[in-house]
Amino acid sequence: MISLVWIAGPLSGLIMQPVVGVISDRSRNRWGRRRPFMVGGTVLVSLFLLLLGWTKEVVQMFFKDKDTVRNGTIVLAVFSIYGIDFAINAVQGSCRGLIVDTLPIPKQQLGSSWASRMVAVGSLVGYGAGAIDLGKAFGPLLGDSQFKQLTAVAALSLCLTVGITSWAVTERVLISDGLEGQDNLGPLYVLKTIIKSAMHLPPGIRAICHVQFWAWIGWFPFLFYSTTWVGEIYLRYDAPAEAKVEDDLTGKIGRIGSMALIAFSIITFIMSVILPFFVRNPEDETRRGFTPRPPQRIASFVTDIEKYKPSLLSMWMISHCIFAASMVMAPFVQSLRSATIIVAACGISWAVSCWAPFTFLGVEINRLSQSSPSYGHLTRASIELESPLQVHNHGTEDASDATGESSGKYLGIMNLYTTLPQFVGTAISWVVFSLLEPGKSPELSKEGDASERHSTEGPNAIGVCLFIGAICAGGAAVATRRLKRLQNY
Repeated sequence: MISLVWIAGPLSGLIMQPVVGVISDRSRNRWGRRRPFMVGGTVLVSLFLLLLGWTKEVVQMFFKDKDTVRNGTIVLAVFSIYGIDFAINAVQGSCRGLIVDTLPIPKQQLGSSWASRMVAVGSLVGYGAGAIDLGKAFGPLLGDSQFKQLTAVAALSLCLTVGITSWAVTERVLISDGLEGQDNLGPLYVLKTIIKSAMHLPPGIRAICHVQFWAWIGWFPFLFYSTTWVGEIYLRYDAPAEAKVEDDLTGKIGRIGSMALIAFSIITFIMSVILPFFVRNPEDETRRGFTPRPPQRIASFVTDIEKYKPSLLSMWMISHCIFAASMVMAPFVQSLRSATIIVAACGISWAVSCWAPFTFLGVEINRLSQSSPSYGHLTRASIELESPLQVHNHGTEDASDATGESSGKYLGIMNLYTTLPQFVGTAISWVVFSLLEPGKSPELSKEGDASERHSTEGPNAIGVCLFIGAICAGGAAVATRRLKRLQNY
């Protein structure tokens, strides 16, 4: 049943972000193209989060039999997690699309770096909320258990942050001239658009997607299994004998591993704040001979600093190498301290991975908009609204590219290249676990019967998965180098 839950994330990403991207690109809602999906998705996520926290109570409203309540609780919990995953993808895709839509090319790096910082802050808040006793902080106000209160805090936080964004950001409204094809948003049209766009991507966007594909084969085992891996390293090499016979070994592994992820999140946050100041903007790379004029007193110092700033593309390539170098060591680690250090070091790479691909995609989408010819005349609808914040679609097949309207579509397609590697990573993990740990993991085998118990002297299966991910991260570094040659960043 757990396997049904694991597949929810990649499955929802594979379906929702491209579909929502295509539909929101063509939306003519008076509140904007992205905002309705952000708000609607947030409401659904919050409801499913609360349903997940109070699943048992909801089932008990309809059934009294103990076994029926237990089975119904499991089914409703899995349903809630699927609902959360599908709805949150609509929110994520719309938020990223909003950055691309509202910022000019010179601001794309700044916008994406701030998004990376907020991801890091959210991770810290989430891990912190899980680590403290929320019952003492809130009392019974948000529920009678830690998990209920955690789901309530998550729902309230999401509503608050999306509400602030929706209020603060002025979004462009798509204006239709009523030509044929404007309202054709049926399932076949959406599917056809996604397939056609994915098969005929502009060269720059295709190269970015290839980098994402290789990088995420490496990131998948890290994000899914690093907590367990750190805990297993502790039990295998550092834990005292009495710790290995506790009733809740699984819980102990989770708590030990979470400390490593807190260190990972702290490094991610620090790097997401610091690195943007020491990296050149991709747009500056294309404006040869242009140098911003600083105050005369510091002009020479600033000029010298600018000479040695790496480009964002070089930083992205370096981040793949850092991740690969860290994960190559995974099968050979023999202490909790070493495991925590290499997990924390990956925070440098994660900060760049939450920032660089979206910056380059935003730059490429805006370049497509600027390089395309302008179309037609102002429509009656646009004249009546007299708003400078409008996007005009004139019914031609390429009009969406011409107006920069395709950000949702291209973000959704890039998410396909982020999601498909998760299926590849799942297959790799299944093969490795089947070969090296066909029963329970050796560290947890004492919880099972004698037939499941085996030695901890062999290689750790998760460490091998992380090693394979490191090789794929090397492939991402090579793909980034190809992108550099293609675009001359």
